[in-house]
Amino acid sequence: MTSETEFWFNTKTREVEEGKRSSWENLMGPYATRAEAEKALEQAAKRTDDWDAQDDRWR
Repeated sequence: MTSETEFWFNTKTREVEEGKRSSWENLMGPYATRAEAEKALEQAAKRTDDWDAQDDRWR
């Protein structure tokens, strides 16, 4: 276990949590910083778009 603080994005409440407090079903992370966790959905959407583009090129 790490002694550094981890941040999680809660998809149900849309809030950043410091430390893992909620059910894993609602969490994205861990992230090293609050700022990274705040951008969790944005980053996930970007990755999905990138993967979709790769799939299109593959087809």
